[in-house]
Amino acid sequence: MLRLITLFITLLCHSTGTFANGGTILVYGDSISAAYGMNQEQGWVSLLSERLNTEHPGYRVVNASVSGETTGGGLTRLPKSLSLHQPDVLVLELGGNDGLRGYPIDKIRGNLDAMIQQSKEAGTRVLLIGMVLPPNYGRRYITAFEQIFTDLANLHQVPFVPFLLNGVATTRDLVQRDGIHPTVDAQPMILEDVYPVLESLL
Repeated sequence: MLRLITLFITLLCHSTGTFANGGTILVYGDSISAAYGMNQEQGWVSLLSERLNTEHPGYRVVNASVSGETTGGGLTRLPKSLSLHQPDVLVLELGGNDGLRGYPIDKIRGNLDAMIQQSKEAGTRVLLIGMVLPPNYGRRYITAFEQIFTDLANLHQVPFVPFLLNGVATTRDLVQRDGIHPTVDAQPMILEDVYPVLESLL
């Protein structure tokens, strides 16, 4: 009997600890988070997983990022992703491809808004990642595009990283030859921008 009681207490403590100190982080982005142009283990998401293994070992990272993904594609995939992985935290890094293709601002906003709402309804905390566009897209469109992320972060009261490539996009050595995607050397910098905000959700 004593053995059964001890076993029950051990299992209960383990279960409580796992619930309180761990969970699943789903990174839901495009080519920047999918480690485009490099090995997966070199990307910032893999670096995040390594860091969490040391500092928050109860958490696991699932990278559901797809190169070329748009907010429309992400919205279509999201219900299955939420059901399959049941994430505690969703890192939402989409919208850049929409902007580069000149998609309507209202459509981009609506898709991101729906993804945040669906995630919250599933009990998932959201970290929203913003993006900016090159100057050749025109000031009016660029301003409206960047405002999407700020507005949604305020509306849904979710943590927010304004620009994933802050300090990277303007440094030639940190950008691949296509002029868009960050290099291997830029990945730790991306992680340093994301990690403090993400850690606040853990």
